[in-house]
Amino acid sequence: MEKTVNVIKGVVIGIATLVPGVSGGTMAIILGVYDQMIHAISSFFKDIKENTIFLATLGIGALVGILAFSRIIEYSLENFRFPMIYLFLGVILGGIPVLYKKTLVGQKDKKDWFCFVIGFIIIMLMNIYHGTFVNLAVTTGFLNFLFLIIAGIIIAVALILPGISTSFMLLAIGLYDITLSAINNVEFKFLIPIIIGIVVGVITTTRILENLLNNKPRPTYMLILGFVLGSIIEVFPGIPVEIDIISSLLTFILGFVTIRFISNKYSE
Repeated sequence: MEKTVNVIKGVVIGIATLVPGVSGGTMAIILGVYDQMIHAISSFFKDIKENTIFLATLGIGALVGILAFSRIIEYSLENFRFPMIYLFLGVILGGIPVLYKKTLVGQKDKKDWFCFVIGFIIIMLMNIYHGTFVNLAVTTGFLNFLFLIIAGIIIAVALILPGISTSFMLLAIGLYDITLSAINNVEFKFLIPIIIGIVVGVITTTRILENLLNNKPRPTYMLILGFVLGSIIEVFPGIPVEIDIISSLLTFILGFVTIRFISNKYSE
């Protein structure tokens, strides 16, 4: 029964991973599996059998969620781009109060604001080189392979770190649509280096992130908050026109209210 529940939770985490602004890590916290997931990865060899079973059930569920909903989200973005992007914006802005509360944990230091600025600047630089990232992703050769591995590592960090959305980071560096298309069309040349990067990233960064969140929570979350606020500039699609005005407003409210409801339920 517990394994079935973990698969279902994995499905929800997988769906959350596809939506820019919704953090798979935050969803794992809400579902009560985040601490166990991080511990299973960072202490994998201490109990290989138990950790493998747990991570496999969660991973299978996440894979099912991604495969089942990626095509739906891709279709919606192609045909209802403004309402979908405004839905994502609502989710992002609705989640900011949760992140801000996280920055209040630990000893306050004005220097922590530098972490916020650094996070914001990093995203701005990503936005500036947006076209370069896209070109590297769609070309062929060693540079393409290496870049996709690096992108996979970025995905891994976003997967593990609560409050920062994997799809959101992909959207910020211009790879969201490309990655979604690659999943739907099973493009192995694109997906294999991404997967390699994710595996490398998860193995190498889990313990580091765990230590940072435990020992330096305030500066770590200030950095994340900088990422999120900076990325809103990249996600913003402009002002909708005609019928899109009403539908975009409704989807924005839906996204905002939904994430606030989930956040308030969790905080209780």
